[in-house]
Amino acid sequence: MITEFFCRRSFGPLYFISVFLIILFYLHTLNIESFESVIQQLPFWFGDSKAVVSVNDFGAKGDGFRDDTKAFEDAWKVACSLPSGSILEIPAGNVYLVRPINFGGPCQSKVTLLVSGTIVAPEEPDIWNGLDPRKWLYFHGLDHLVVRGGGIINGMGRKWWDRSCKINTTNPCQHAPTAITFHRCNNLDVRNLMIVNSQQMHMAFTNCYRVKVSHLKVVAPADSPNTDGIHISASSHVEVKNSIIQTGDDCISVVSNSSVVQMRNIICGPGHGISIGSLGKFSSYSQVRDILVDGAFLSNTENGLRIKTWQGGSGFVRDVDFRNVLMVNVSNPIIIDQYYCDSMLQCPNQTSSIKLERVSFKQIRGTSATENAMIFACSDNFPCMDIYLSDIQLLYSVGKTNAYCWKAFGISSGLVYPQPCLSPDEH
Repeated sequence: MITEFFCRRSFGPLYFISVFLIILFYLHTLNIESFESVIQQLPFWFGDSKAVVSVNDFGAKGDGFRDDTKAFEDAWKVACSLPSGSILEIPAGNVYLVRPINFGGPCQSKVTLLVSGTIVAPEEPDIWNGLDPRKWLYFHGLDHLVVRGGGIINGMGRKWWDRSCKINTTNPCQHAPTAITFHRCNNLDVRNLMIVNSQQMHMAFTNCYRVKVSHLKVVAPADSPNTDGIHISASSHVEVKNSIIQTGDDCISVVSNSSVVQMRNIICGPGHGISIGSLGKFSSYSQVRDILVDGAFLSNTENGLRIKTWQGGSGFVRDVDFRNVLMVNVSNPIIIDQYYCDSMLQCPNQTSSIKLERVSFKQIRGTSATENAMIFACSDNFPCMDIYLSDIQLLYSVGKTNAYCWKAFGISSGLVYPQPCLSPDEH
């Protein structure tokens, strides 16, 4: 009769789930010992066979005072070695003190780092004595890593900032850690995190391929030195979107040998704006191409949309598109500076330069904190070529805005204010 009943009826998936839950409840009422083991298998039955590895299971205290580095290292080794995928959990409600640490690959399968709690760095810079001063949380050689969870990563950067030569000019200029570095990571997904008060840069991608970054909040004081929000170097096919960045340096910086980078829906400020560069320092070669900024709100930043190169470099920046940007009280809203010199000493004049071509600024509106709303300071020997301006309106609260051009060639269309100063293209 039971067989006939099932054969004559058509049941959807919700029916079978309901029956399964009723059976589980029945087992529980009979005090069946295997009840808990059945519950633990639910992820498998419903299509998620990833094992959950918690740092707490490896001795992490999560009190913010005792050192949890060893627990993190041991938990990572296990999560990275599992053949069917894993979730490395940093539980909510806890604060984990972690010293400089490497999360190395390759792993046996895909790993998700679920940061629901808070990770804090040691306050004292001396902890890094004998270690690489550029690294704190260092991920390298990984494929298909996911980092998410809604937690907080706190670099505790105040004592590092106090030592900076940019704060105290009598101090020597020294490196400080990047809070989170991803090096040689492919197919990377980073989302839904808050990163605060990094020692120097907050998040860096170096030599990475296929990266998605979204729903980040990056926060540090406006006077914190060199605290870039997101730094992209020698990486390709990177997308950063739907993020809020408030720091003491560039909100996003794209440098040396990066390509196909897209930035969408970015809120920036305070900070130094969205920058390509700096490039070409120490007569180095760089190439940057296919860069898009589409949708940004910049407020009270020292610069807006910027390309900066040192004299003496070589290579090129080409196919850059800035569009749909709103600015409020931004100094230097649009700036190309091929005479960049971030040095206490005067930089010598040099003839070689990185070549800039096919750079467009479209639908840029808002208010400038200075008279010079557009600056195109290009190289004598390698002028800026094919600059395109369209639908730009940048106002100044106490007077007219100006545009400054040197060796800048291109065209404009539609309403462009201030009045553009580009020379007609040479070719």
